[in-house]
Amino acid sequence: MRIVIGAVAALAAGGAVAYWAGVRTEWDGTGARPMLKYGTRDTRDEVLEQSRAVQKESPEPVSAEIAPRPPADAKPAAPAPQKQSEETAPDGDTYWSDFRGPGRQGVYAQTPVLTTWPASGLKRLWKQPVGGGYASFVVAHNLAFTIEQRRDKEVVAAYDLATGRERWTNLWPGDFRESMGGDGPRATPVWHEGRVYAMGAEGELRVIDARTGATVWRKNILSDNGARNLEWGMAASPLVVDGLVVVQPGGSNGRSIVAYHKETGERAWSALNDKQAYTSPVVMELAGKRQIVAVTAERVVGLEPAGGALLWEYPWRTEYDVNSAQPLPVGPASFFISAGYGHGASAVEVAAQGAGWQARKVWSSNRMKNKFNSSVLHQGYLYGLDDGILACLDARTGAQKWKGGRYGFGQLLLASGHLVVITEEGELVLVKASPESHQELARFEAVTGKTWNNPAISNGILLVRNTTEMAAFRIAP
Repeated sequence: MRIVIGAVAALAAGGAVAYWAGVRTEWDGTGARPMLKYGTRDTRDEVLEQSRAVQKESPEPVSAEIAPRPPADAKPAAPAPQKQSEETAPDGDTYWSDFRGPGRQGVYAQTPVLTTWPASGLKRLWKQPVGGGYASFVVAHNLAFTIEQRRDKEVVAAYDLATGRERWTNLWPGDFRESMGGDGPRATPVWHEGRVYAMGAEGELRVIDARTGATVWRKNILSDNGARNLEWGMAASPLVVDGLVVVQPGGSNGRSIVAYHKETGERAWSALNDKQAYTSPVVMELAGKRQIVAVTAERVVGLEPAGGALLWEYPWRTEYDVNSAQPLPVGPASFFISAGYGHGASAVEVAAQGAGWQARKVWSSNRMKNKFNSSVLHQGYLYGLDDGILACLDARTGAQKWKGGRYGFGQLLLASGHLVVITEEGELVLVKASPESHQELARFEAVTGKTWNNPAISNGILLVRNTTEMAAFRIAP
């Protein structure tokens, strides 16, 4: 008995020492497995502040790591979400200016990428502290933009793409805390025509001058639309389309999805009464009809961009109302949608019916459960994390081709016929995008700690971050 009591006391003492040393636990993507976290929020903020102070006093670094622009006579295909996404190639300076890249499809096609990596990993350009939160980066004119938690403020920051040097910040009071998912802002900002559109976890929408960091206009979308915040915070990136900023506050009285005039912030239209989910709206052309596809807590809908009229709906309910993976076009008239918590995936076809439209299920499968990790499409096959394990499905039939490779609840992109995976523990992995089998080609540690943030690629530079670190790697030859 004394031995047991002594062992318990020793464990308790060891736990106390670890706690005071800054060792904490946080939950992984299953919500059941604890992960060790070193350092408190205060420690993280102190390290970040010291890093930025050193930057300000240091001379400007010189770097030639930005990839050259495509040749002037190059004629890339125009962005077309419903076609093979490798063909999309907007202007080089603003190529990765939206969440998950062009069309929000998670595909990089601006330049070829290295498909054979050195044993030590890709060449690192820089690595430094970053504030908390789960947003990714967007890039325009060689500036990388993200949103972070710094002490009791939400902060939109602009960084030099090649050097990581902070150029400006725009901040406001905001301190969203959530014990299961974690603290800080979730939604990736968007760059459009010289402005950054950023959403905080508590509904603060800021439109910011991308050159100076000055606020153009602001709106809290929750208070403005009589909506309550979600349990895990506002996570949907704003969608800029046809002179409007489309957001999803989830308000009742027809204010679930709202469009503001992007120049003035005045409400242009609003639609539906649905509770919000955690998925960003996207523009697709389905069956020849250009539309906004949005996911709420109970359905997927197609809306008219001009006035928000409902075109069609498809039921999509998940346990805890957690719809958080992006819908993905997989054909001229169809899209793919997935969710975790045992839900699964479906391919849905949209078609004209009389004077209106309808959406019908093509296939469904429980072999691809994207929890908050979206899939990508390559040559007719879907690749994504099925509850943390990489899997491949035939986009036409839903048949599983293979499943293998435990990467946790990380994220992935498609580039040069390969999957660039960031694992939940911060490793970068290269996997061949082939329906034949799971083929992991390379792996190295990029950042340390729980990593749920989407990677981004622009001008041949791969950006990764989590709640404490950010880093850039040269991925182009």
